[in-house]
Amino acid sequence: MKKVVVFDYGSGNLASAAKALRRAGADVEVTSDLAAAQEADGLVVPGVGAYAACMAGLLAVRGERVIGRRLAGGRPVLGICVGMQILFERGVEHGEITDGVGEWPGTVERLQAPIVPHMGWNTVKSGNGSALFAGMDPESRFYFVHSYGVRAWELEVSDPFTPPVVTWAEHGGDRFVAAVENGPLSATQFHPEKSGDMGAEVLSRWIALL
Repeated sequence: MKKVVVFDYGSGNLASAAKALRRAGADVEVTSDLAAAQEADGLVVPGVGAYAACMAGLLAVRGERVIGRRLAGGRPVLGICVGMQILFERGVEHGEITDGVGEWPGTVERLQAPIVPHMGWNTVKSGNGSALFAGMDPESRFYFVHSYGVRAWELEVSDPFTPPVVTWAEHGGDRFVAAVENGPLSATQFHPEKSGDMGAEVLSRWIALL
């Protein structure tokens, strides 16, 4: 059984994420211990609320170092909701710019849809080569709760590395990144732990890759 740490840095649905991961077949520990987070087979970085607050909490416990060290060693990390957003370069909320972890270029900004927040069930359009969504019914629905997202992917086609697999969703005519798979680093804007059977399937597939 794979060991997964749900990283406790003061933000996120820790209990529900841990429960869903256990149901998906992982041995789960919720902790802020850096050694445990570094040594686990997989690390889950949840997040809810404001981008700036999540980043402050992560920096306070040196979580960005754990993420960086794990990825440098090819050890899997999964970001969820704001835990995905902080993996990008920056977030902009109420005119304030906050630096993120910077694993991906891009800006988290307010959705430009008639109704915000985007709250409820929605479909996604998976990217080519996806391991998390391959073979799923395109009408499968996942649960979202957010007002901000990444509305443009900024990696250049000419980048020398294998491009990430980007999955998109749309709300009110506004397209945003719903998930990213990039070697050992994966992330979802939706909450797999609240997304029923399909969310459980995404978690099971991620655990199988550990």
